[in-house]
Amino acid sequence: MKVFLHNKEEKEKEEMLKQQEIRADFDSKTITVYQAYNKKIALPAIKNNRFEAPFSFTRMTWIKPSYLWLMERSNWGTKSNQEYILGIKIKRDCWEKALAMGVLTDPDKTVYKSGLEWEEKFKQAKVHIQWDPERSLKGGKLQNRTIQVGISRFLIEEYNNDWIEEIVDVTPLTKKINQLLKEGKYKEAKRLIPKERVYNLPALIAKNIAIR
Repeated sequence: MKVFLHNKEEKEKEEMLKQQEIRADFDSKTITVYQAYNKKIALPAIKNNRFEAPFSFTRMTWIKPSYLWLMERSNWGTKSNQEYILGIKIKRDCWEKALAMGVLTDPDKTVYKSGLEWEEKFKQAKVHIQWDPERSLKGGKLQNRTIQVGISRFLIEEYNNDWIEEIVDVTPLTKKINQLLKEGKYKEAKRLIPKERVYNLPALIAKNIAIR
């Protein structure tokens, strides 16, 4: 019996380590993704709900539905050229379109029959999908993994012109939460974190991007 319980616990632990899911702030029409930029890019984007130069339309841009993941990456908006945190509300049908086109950044054996198949698809991909450890309020790595979506130069114009409904400046909120953390007020800080919940996808899309 003890051996059975041990094996069961190990299996559950293994499954937890593999867990990949999309958690996001969304409603019936839009999903919020996050990006961090400098003042020259962020302020016009907030004003016009669209990006413009010096935003680059010739290289891949990465969008992330996990607020805390971006907080760890940008150090709460204190890293150079990441001082402004933007919440970008994009249409859900466009989000799902991007995921349906997505190719993973690694040859996951549960998705691709061979490394060659993955390589061929990756070379032609207009959207890249990457899974990274989710982050806690204090920046620590969690067992579940969160998604990053890379929009290639072939889709950036469409992303900018057609997908975006609104660009919200969440920099003031970010600074407030960061200050609370510095003061050790974790409960107060946690209450202000954008509410994210599991975003379910059609089964085929979920399978193709290794949601499990």
